[in-house]
Amino acid sequence: MGFLKPKMPAPPTPPPPPPELPPATHVEEYIDPVTGELTTAKKEAEKKLEKKKKGYTETILTSTQGDVSEADTYQKTLLGA
Repeated sequence: MGFLKPKMPAPPTPPPPPPELPPATHVEEYIDPVTGELTTAKKEAEKKLEKKKKGYTETILTSTQGDVSEADTYQKTLLGA
């Protein structure tokens, strides 16, 4: 009894293609007020990242093996024994 089945709906239309992006803008250079050098925002971000990495590595005090010193441990004694 195929005539009692409903017809299949049409498939949805495909989404439109993504719009084309505008070309990348050129990097603006400016004079850094602190150092007076010609710089860009990208160079400033790289300098900050390097500074953070350098500060982090100077705080590591152990080697790749970890802390190899002997731990300060003691055992309790039974009083009166």
